[in-house]
Amino acid sequence: MVAILLGFLRGKSLRDEYVNLISSLGVFVVSLVLLIADGSSQKVYLSGYVLVSPLGNWVTFCVGIVYLLASIYSVGYMKLLNVSPRQLSKFYSLMEGFAVSMLVAAFMNNPGLYWIVIDVTTIISAFLVGFERGPESIEASWKYLIIVSSGLSLALLGIVLFYWGGTFHLGQVYSMSWETLHSVAAQVPTPLLLTSFFLVLVGFGTKAGLAPMHTWLPDAHSEGPAPVSAMLSGALLNTAILGIVRFLAILKGTKSSGPAHLAVIILGVFSLFVAATFIVRQQGIKRLMAYSSIEHIGIIAIGFGFGGALGVAGAMYNMLNHSLNKSLMFFGSGNAMRNYRSKEIDKIRRVLTYFPVTGSLWLLGAIAITGAPPFGLFQGEVSILRAGMQSKNVWAVWVVAILLIVIFIGFLNHFRAMYFGLDVEPGNAPTITMNTWLSLPMWLSLLAIVVLGLWWPSGLVHFFINAGKSL
Repeated sequence: MVAILLGFLRGKSLRDEYVNLISSLGVFVVSLVLLIADGSSQKVYLSGYVLVSPLGNWVTFCVGIVYLLASIYSVGYMKLLNVSPRQLSKFYSLMEGFAVSMLVAAFMNNPGLYWIVIDVTTIISAFLVGFERGPESIEASWKYLIIVSSGLSLALLGIVLFYWGGTFHLGQVYSMSWETLHSVAAQVPTPLLLTSFFLVLVGFGTKAGLAPMHTWLPDAHSEGPAPVSAMLSGALLNTAILGIVRFLAILKGTKSSGPAHLAVIILGVFSLFVAATFIVRQQGIKRLMAYSSIEHIGIIAIGFGFGGALGVAGAMYNMLNHSLNKSLMFFGSGNAMRNYRSKEIDKIRRVLTYFPVTGSLWLLGAIAITGAPPFGLFQGEVSILRAGMQSKNVWAVWVVAILLIVIFIGFLNHFRAMYFGLDVEPGNAPTITMNTWLSLPMWLSLLAIVVLGLWWPSGLVHFFINAGKSL
């Protein structure tokens, strides 16, 4: 709402980038206040249409952080694209609409309305993916629209079947909400319940980028402008996984719960396998970051699949740390692409020689994104693995551990080449000077993931416990 209201000032007294920046700051402050003031309770407003819950507040907070960081970075980055003022105005309008749609999705108490808002995020973000209007970006935008829309059609069918299952006990017409579906789930035939959930899992799993439904993600993340890539990876994937987790919570206490959790774990493990396979042999810098996103959304899914206090806490902690860390990585990728005038890893060389400050931030972010200590993702992954050791699916812990080692080696091997390999070819040396707008969000992201890696605030433990209970 802040973004929409400030949008009326565009072209009159404020420039587009500053309208968007003020909007993002307002969103961040509101999400932080909501998390602190009412973060541990679950309440319903507006005749049952709006749900304020710990997990929803957490997703909103992640969106607020990424939106703020991306808005800061956009001020410097979009000037490098040499777009017209009219195009720039459209870009920031789309950014604001994209952020608002994700925020609204986190508060939807009706699964049908949640599906509608998720579909809206697809439409808006598709224009952002194709913003640069090159052949590759337009192709990526259409691929994103077609694949995700196909997945969401399956999710809609799953929601319809969930509703139909409720009609056997609530009548042909009733007010559908997450709690209402949970209250009748135990009385719905198991085959119908599992079929409904699997459709939803595949549908929203497509939107979240879980393998094998992930095929849109590498193209969309690599072709959109760097701030858009950060929003897609750090904010949108969390918003999509929220739907899967809430449908998973509907099955709690039913015979379908075990198979449903196992299915989520299997998709998460397979996502790690796909990510490891492509990360090792990747040639494009932003595609490398995209497959890292598939890895981490898989880890988050595994955490929720394991369940329990440790599984939920680890998954939620990774949602925040991945949002911060992947924003840093896409900002660094954007800087590298513009400076070296290439997306190819082979063309990016001696980063520290040309950019000692931002290059160091990017390298530290690369170490952090692989789950190495002392950064925040390490804390979350350890909690998830501990949860797996206490679950019936211990096999997944050992597979995940092996895949994480492969990803660690493969990912950092690319950075070894970019930082310590041969020098760049004559005539390809970087010429752009890094300004504050391009480096500040990288500093903020790195500082946050270091603090979250060294210090797990005690208040978060209580918050995660309440979030687990609400599920």
